[in-house]
Amino acid sequence: MATEKFLARNPESVHVPIAGYVHQIEVTGNVRWLVLSGQLGQQRDGTLSEDPAEQLAAALENLRLNLDAAGMTVEDVVKTTFYLVGASDAARRRTLVADWLGTHRPCMTLLHVSGLAAPQYRVEIDAWACRAAEA
Repeated sequence: MATEKFLARNPESVHVPIAGYVHQIEVTGNVRWLVLSGQLGQQRDGTLSEDPAEQLAAALENLRLNLDAAGMTVEDVVKTTFYLVGASDAARRRTLVADWLGTHRPCMTLLHVSGLAAPQYRVEIDAWACRAAEA
């Protein structure tokens, strides 16, 4: 993580994470929080691929752009929630997420839902990020 203000843990009393996440992150100290609304797989120009993996890649990029706008990076993300509609290629999804995260491991939840804001949306991701506050 970006500072010593974060403590990521996988308690021995709980199963080993089944993917690229940690079970818990404790945040302490003088920090600033960024709460991100669900990001869809829609491009800035309004285009939207029908391919769920392409929507996922675009949603991850939208998260990164939001983090950039707040002076944060992927390493500041402490929690993500993925909402997926319909069938998707799990291996491709894991690769896209792993590439986006690099070596970083936030807390993570993945849900399969019956629908999002409109039928054409197949992916939505929300996130919480935290960074040490400027002194």
